[in-house]
Amino acid sequence: MSEVLATAADQEHTLTTFKVRVLLVDDQLIIVEAVRRMLSDQADIEFHYVTDATLALESAKQLQPTVILQDLVMPSIDGFGMIQLYRESEELRNVPVIVLSAKEDPKLKAHSFATGANDYMVKLPDKLELLARVRYHSGAHINRLQRDQAFRFLRESQKQLADANIELRKLAALDGLTGIANRRQFDDTMQLEWQRGQREKQPLTLLLCDVDFFKLYNDSFGHLAGDLCLKKVAAVLTEHLKRPADLAARYGGEEFAIILPDTPLTGALIVAESCRRHLEQLAIENPQSNAGFTTLTMSVGVASVVPSPASSIEQLIQQADQALYAAKHAGRNRVANAHDLPGLPSVSNQGKTAA
Repeated sequence: MSEVLATAADQEHTLTTFKVRVLLVDDQLIIVEAVRRMLSDQADIEFHYVTDATLALESAKQLQPTVILQDLVMPSIDGFGMIQLYRESEELRNVPVIVLSAKEDPKLKAHSFATGANDYMVKLPDKLELLARVRYHSGAHINRLQRDQAFRFLRESQKQLADANIELRKLAALDGLTGIANRRQFDDTMQLEWQRGQREKQPLTLLLCDVDFFKLYNDSFGHLAGDLCLKKVAAVLTEHLKRPADLAARYGGEEFAIILPDTPLTGALIVAESCRRHLEQLAIENPQSNAGFTTLTMSVGVASVVPSPASSIEQLIQQADQALYAAKHAGRNRVANAHDLPGLPSVSNQGKTAA
């Protein structure tokens, strides 16, 4: 976040310092030379000229002048036609145009302004008047350019900030060690899926997974090995989730959870057994295990319910936790079904009740 704000601050201080750039379009070299001399001693003004009207448009696009001095009477295309071309060009639409005319004619002035000119001068103008008008129109154009640039920087900064906020929200939902969902994301997802299951009358199934004798493993091989072990477990669980709505989360310590929306108990038991078997097949050594296992294993408790006002998320979690305890008590490295435990309704009864 701080990097984004720093970038925005840097951009605010790097607005382009545009130089006054004059483009004279006139086929008379004597006029060109006269204007050049008037501007030659002005260090802040850059002077360019074109004597061929057919080249004026492309020259202006390349130079991006801050003001164009446009002669009215030229061969091939007159000044009015050139002004129209400038105004039709996306790059030159807002560049100020000062008409240079040999006549002080109200009709020509009116037509110049109607065509899109910003000012009208009779050539050759006085040097002070020319400088004043060039600087005035250039200054207004430069202010517009800097304002537009500032708006672009602001939009870019806002986009970067929005992107950063999205990334922060993603990071806030992930467990820093394993990279899968954290407990907060688990809680939020359970709430959403519970509401959806209640609306659609579809089962919501929960798996609670606990690494067997993890403390002994940690004590034997150290915290770095323990962290790597938890990452491998997270990868195993994630690999067996096939649908976007399925979620694997680190529930706490060496305990993990899997949320399976729209999944009946039979399907969830298959997922649970696949995860258990996969970890066992990795053959991660755990010689200090107290249950006779020489490799790292995990126990899984499974519970399923069709959400309804008569049940709750807490009850579902409690049932999965009781099933996990049962799996541990029965010898570990196994999957236990909450609905096989005494005192809990069977999945068939739940299905009939929900229906």
